[in-house]
Parts: sequence; C-alpha cells; structure tokens
Amino acid sequence: MPEVSRVIDVPPEAVFDVLSDGWLYAGWVVGSSHIRDVDGDWPAVGSRIHHSVGPWPLHIQDVTVVRAVEPGLSMSLEAHGWPLGAAAVGLTLVPHEEGKTLVRMTEHIIRGPGKVLPEAVQALIAKPRNSESLARLADLATGKHARAKNGRPRP
Repeated sequence: MPEVSRVIDVPPEAVFDVLSDGWLYAGWVVGSSHIRDVDGDWPAVGSRIHHSVGPWPLHIQDVTVVRAVEPGLSMSLEAHGWPLGAAAVGLTLVPHEEGKTLVRMTEHIIRGPGKVLPEAVQALIAKPRNSESLARLADLATGKHARAKNGRPRP
C-alpha cells in the first residue's frame, strides 16, 4: 500500500484539529476543489464531507466518509470520486521529538476502474499527490497552531 510521511512541527492535537475541521478538507487534500457541506458530527464514524473533485466546470460532486477515528491518533477515510472510483485513505499521527508529529498517509483504491491498476502504478499516482497533501496539511496545522498559541481567535 503506497505510504508517504512527513514530520510537522506541531503536536498531534494540532494536526488532528485540522483533520477534524471538515471545512478545511479542500485546503489540504489535493484534487478536492470545493466543500459543499460537512455533516455536523464530523469526524464521527459514518459522517461525511460533501465535496467536489477536479477543476470547474469539469468537477464531480461526491463525498468522503469517516470509516474509523481515534481522536488525536488516526483517521480512516473512504474518499469517493466517481467515475474514477473510491479509495481507502489512512492517516496516522505519531508524537515525534518535542512537540512534533510524524504523519503517515496511506491510500489504495478499493472500488472503480482504478482498482485494476497494479499497486506500483497506484503508488506512482498517489505518492506525489499525497506528499503535497501532507505539505498543505503541515502549513494549515502550523498556521492554525501559531494563531492559537499567540492568542488570536481561530478563523
């Protein structure tokens, strides 16, 4: 299963704070272009983010569903993007050094036409996109954490 990782200079709670705000999803997930709605109980198991995938006007309206969650530690998602398919995405947060977090992200296609692709081809597609997603997640978590630390209200 393709995996990427990144050390982020904030504690796991700060990273999870971004993950638990569904309205920020399009800000860090490469390919997600617009959030239409977020279930009120996000990130509870079964809750959904209603989003668009791809550039306008060719975007596809779909959803991402929480399959498992351990607050501050991990989140498993099922990201839909029909007609392309659906992927299982895992995010694991590991305390790393003083006040830092090692984030591991995995993804594999579970349904749709992309499922027939060999794992090596899936990795060629997923790894660069997911590396960029983690870079964006790092920026959001670092910025949001700095604002909270400096006593500024969160947007």
